[in-house]
Amino acid sequence: MSETDADEKIDLRGVLCPINFVKTKLKLEMMEGGQILEIALDDGEPMRNVPRSVKEEGHKVVKVEKVDDGYKIFVEKST
Repeated sequence: MSETDADEKIDLRGVLCPINFVKTKLKLEMMEGGQILEIALDDGEPMRNVPRSVKEEGHKVVKVEKVDDGYKIFVEKST
């Protein structure tokens, strides 16, 4: 999976918990089931909480990628 595989992208670096999950949830609500959302997150609390929270909402984390300034996670919206 590469950057081009994401249907939508959201950059949440510098956004505090729980606002980063709220923004993720709102973005996913605008997407179709099966689409991929790429989320840029800071290390630490955002990286611990956002993936867990999207899984609890029924979505699938398909890939986690370490990048220089944090992480990119790829989430498949549930159908």
